[in-house]
Amino acid sequence: MIVVTGAAGFIGSYVVGKLNREGIKDIVLVDKYDDPLKIENYHTKAYSDMVDRDVFFDWLDDNAHFVQLIIHLGARTDTIGQEPEIYEELNLKYSQKIWDACIQYGLPLIYASSASTYGDGNQGFDDDHTLIPELKPLNLYAQSKHDFDCWALEQLEQPEFWVGLKFFNVFGPNEYHKDRMASVIFHAFNTISETGRMNLFRSHHSDFEDGEQSRDFIYVEDIAKVILFFMNHRKDSGVYNVGTGEARSYLSLTKAVFKSMRKAEDIGFVDTPEDLRDKYQYYTCANIQKLKRIGYNEPFFSLEVGIQEYVQNYLTPGIRY
Repeated sequence: MIVVTGAAGFIGSYVVGKLNREGIKDIVLVDKYDDPLKIENYHTKAYSDMVDRDVFFDWLDDNAHFVQLIIHLGARTDTIGQEPEIYEELNLKYSQKIWDACIQYGLPLIYASSASTYGDGNQGFDDDHTLIPELKPLNLYAQSKHDFDCWALEQLEQPEFWVGLKFFNVFGPNEYHKDRMASVIFHAFNTISETGRMNLFRSHHSDFEDGEQSRDFIYVEDIAKVILFFMNHRKDSGVYNVGTGEARSYLSLTKAVFKSMRKAEDIGFVDTPEDLRDKYQYYTCANIQKLKRIGYNEPFFSLEVGIQEYVQNYLTPGIRY
């Protein structure tokens, strides 16, 4: 039995679907099932049980002997929220309780961290454990993820196997419920469908032209593949970057969306909202050498191929994974 937290969310529901396609159906879905927009993410999935996150630890006390692995993807993911106590409770303390439970019951743990922990990128994007404590996140979400990474690395007592995965900019099906936090690809598709054009944020940084702000965009299928790799690998515990190792501009991304939709390009620029400017990452690019060194050698989707699959196979027909 595999436990997936955040199973109703974007990455969590995709991972459950990926496990199903690999023939794995003995899965326990853990989440807060109070968002009707998420129902379609999980209602077609094969699973053994659904457990509310608030009673998960009671459930685990009774069922730990059936569990083989915990994949902890649940979190408060809003990057502009201003409630520090919520991030501390859901992203730090809840993760600490899962860590302790994995030690208590001898369970391997795979958990989601985030590339947002790298802040403005001035200290690079290297997942070397000695460098992680020096990072300076720019928002409460990123800080909570960083705090747990640092806490985990400080622990003398650890699960028998564990990895924290710093996901870079993930896009793909099942993010329909995320509203403002959904990927730029999702917003571009909807905006272009409605208006025929797309506005990008103007640069407010002298080193970047408008539209040349860049990210390491990674298709959610590649995220699922890395998680499955660690499910089977179960050694080399630690924190790992999970990106493609290539930064691409928002302008290139938007052009790829227009092309996948078979529409003529019409791209403009607007000022970045002031509430985001001092928390905005202009460049991210994963150093994935550590992941490669332990044997992960699967090729990653290119930005263009990932966008084409997402737009044509999921967004256009309105299909979940």
